[in-house]
Amino acid sequence: MIPRELFQKIRRLEVRTRGLVDSLFGGEYHTAFKGQGITFAEVRPYQIGDDVRTIDWNVSARMGAPYVKLFEEEREQTLLLVVDVSGSQGFGVRGRTKRELAAEICAVLGFSALRNHDRVGLLLFSDRIEAFVPPRKGRRHVLRLVRDLYACRPGSTRTDLRVALDYLMRVLHRRAIILLLSDFLDMPDFERPLRALARRHDVVALQLQDSVEQTWPAVGLVELVDAETGRRRWIDTRSARVRAHLAEQARRRQAELEACFRRLQIDHVCLRTDADYVEPLLAFFHRRNRRR
Repeated sequence: MIPRELFQKIRRLEVRTRGLVDSLFGGEYHTAFKGQGITFAEVRPYQIGDDVRTIDWNVSARMGAPYVKLFEEEREQTLLLVVDVSGSQGFGVRGRTKRELAAEICAVLGFSALRNHDRVGLLLFSDRIEAFVPPRKGRRHVLRLVRDLYACRPGSTRTDLRVALDYLMRVLHRRAIILLLSDFLDMPDFERPLRALARRHDVVALQLQDSVEQTWPAVGLVELVDAETGRRRWIDTRSARVRAHLAEQARRRQAELEACFRRLQIDHVCLRTDADYVEPLLAFFHRRNRRR
């Protein structure tokens, strides 16, 4: 039985995200994630403007008039939402936490996939596999994925993306669209398994960020607690030197991450807890469409 509060939260999220799908994301998703090929559909009489290369000469000879072949895209695909549920995903200074942002993104993309008749699955990970829901179709299935993301109580607070990547290589036997939702903070080196996965699948990295992680405010003496390891540390945010050092660390870490995704030719989108995710997602879809 779903708790009433959780049920109401999921229903509100469905209403909000279904509106975005109907007005914005449904068509953009379709064009950004094309099917894997085309299949023959039917023949029809030639019309002015048709490509002469599509003329079916055998049918045209039998009918005594030119006919062209029509093809359609092999549309059905598999979308897998791979979500980091480690301790750092509970962080969010303004607005919402990273985990809440991930739930909204999963709902938007899940309903976009549903509208395009694609199957959707979910993998939740920390430094272990917390849950896996095989891809299926249907509105109730997408709502179940959102519920599982909200309701998940991870068995570990740490993160190891390599565990999720290795698991995907074992369970996915056909090409899929894989969306990785994580902050990609304090992770062991994952470039090699990510390269292997990207060779077989269409992988996109959706990085969840909070503004404080890049720019610390001057709020005095602050005790920091690592949500994944429990380590504690005091810092004086009134010091411009301390704030500059923290900002430089964040800048360097971000530059290394972006360089890794460029080497692997993996699309990368930054989404912030204190900002609207609609514009960066639409910009990502438009970039893919221009490349195609």
